[in-house]
Amino acid sequence: MKILLIGGGGREHALAWKIVQSQRVSQLWVAPGNGGIVGEFTSRGEPVECVDIGAEDLPALIAFALEHKPDLTVVGPDNPLSMGVVDLFKEHDLPIWGPNQMAAQFESSKVFSQDFMARHNIPTARSGTFDFPTAAKSFAAELDGKCAIKADGLALGKGVLLSKTIDEAESAIDLMMVEQQFGEAGNSIVIQEFLEGVEVSLHILTDGRSYVLFPTSQDHKRAFDGDEGLNTGGMGTYSPAPFLNEAELESIKRSVVEPWLQGCEAEGIDFCGILYPGLMLTDDGPKVLEFNARWGDPETQAYLMRLETDLVDLFEACVDRRLAEMDVKWKEEAAVCVVMASGGYPGSYQKGKLIEGISDAESVDTVKVFHAGTILKDGELVTNGGRVLGVTALGDTIEKACTEAYGAVDKIRFDGAHVRRDIAAKALVK
Repeated sequence: MKILLIGGGGREHALAWKIVQSQRVSQLWVAPGNGGIVGEFTSRGEPVECVDIGAEDLPALIAFALEHKPDLTVVGPDNPLSMGVVDLFKEHDLPIWGPNQMAAQFESSKVFSQDFMARHNIPTARSGTFDFPTAAKSFAAELDGKCAIKADGLALGKGVLLSKTIDEAESAIDLMMVEQQFGEAGNSIVIQEFLEGVEVSLHILTDGRSYVLFPTSQDHKRAFDGDEGLNTGGMGTYSPAPFLNEAELESIKRSVVEPWLQGCEAEGIDFCGILYPGLMLTDDGPKVLEFNARWGDPETQAYLMRLETDLVDLFEACVDRRLAEMDVKWKEEAAVCVVMASGGYPGSYQKGKLIEGISDAESVDTVKVFHAGTILKDGELVTNGGRVLGVTALGDTIEKACTEAYGAVDKIRFDGAHVRRDIAAKALVK
């Protein structure tokens, strides 16, 4: 079968790598792809083709699909989902995996998501939604300034500012609503009480009727070791995270996943894809920080190293509404992904830095280097984004996977490369 994959980051490289492992795939196009995706091959030896179409260029994407007739299209990033790419493809009877525009609101609108949780009694932080800074500042003061202040719309995973004092909260509100640091995404905001605890990432694959809960993982959002610095799109992740046992996961199914699915049915929301809730494990139990409507990045890199089941079979089972028939299998090994970022990220950074050492890093069977912000220029691989590479490794234990991942990181070189050195450290505390 022929597949079109939309996107060009580290998540999409991981998806492409896993898709072409399927014996059923004869051709894979990736729009726009990156410098690493272009080096992948199908199981039949056919090279993956990167197509020079942006992930948000919906007219060009539909034109390409109508001409080449992929048997399935898979959507990676959040922006095209929120723009309605799934609805557009379905209007032309083109099979596509991912939530439609209405369902994508769980990520594209923090206000919608927060209000939905309130309507369906899904445990979350005390919160308020605001269109004007004065009211927002009053609520922040009620919380003594200990807040998570979130832009309503999409902001590349960076639209969350944390504050510990009233002054910090007011400054963050002004940055979003007055100075418009995140553009129109900050016209409305959500303010949540700051929750203490351990944060974990869950992924739920659903066809809108049934669901599969993935193993646990933990992302590292802050730029620097010790969870210091600005929020990023993610500096690394690992799976499984050892903070939830089977009984606790069953409890989360009852308190979060099932009320969410029932709420979608009650409100006529047809969600077919990945729901990715960020959870805080508090003394009062798990609480949802936010919902995402697509695979996490870099969680995907760790998950797909562990997934044994054919990913294409899972995508088709979702589209055909028969996910309940699937038996999803995972490797026992742990996976760790360490992001190598450009110096200055998530602020300003330079592009075009020569990357060396990837072949040496991948000389170990348990290591895969997923490309995020790379491009081939005059035959050489250079940096082309903030997050450049996701160096991912398997190991019998989290500690061994960490050793393999960081060993591979140390073989890769580009000017200004920045990594966190404490990925998975919380899981290794004795």
